[in-house]
Amino acid sequence: VQLQASGGGLVQPGGSLRVSCAASGVDFDSYIVGWFRQAPGKEREAVSCISNTRGNTFYVDSVKGRFTISRDVAKKTVDLQMNNLEPDDTGVYYCAADSAFPYCGAFIGGYKKDMQYWGKGTLVTVSS
Repeated sequence: VQLQASGGGLVQPGGSLRVSCAASGVDFDSYIVGWFRQAPGKEREAVSCISNTRGNTFYVDSVKGRFTISRDVAKKTVDLQMNNLEPDDTGVYYCAADSAFPYCGAFIGGYKKDMQYWGKGTLVTVSS
């Protein structure tokens, strides 16, 4: 499984950015896909996750109402649309996928930290 994240960049507070995760080599829609971020000096945290069956979506409280995760099955991509960005959203964003433990809630709740497969991160900087 290969995952490739893209779309990071510099944006002003209140702005929007869309990051995308592209998969190759797998039946991607059988995997849950999560977006994680790691801010400087902080632990990596799960930000959002989309399930593999019904496409249920999950968000950490700090991004609810601002971020939207979506999956394009045909393109094998999972995007994270980020609106009304805040400086605290700054960090390296990673996409990850898991089929062995397909429970988004466990990752968003912080009970489980690592998914099976990870892409390289993309940097998102929110600053004026």
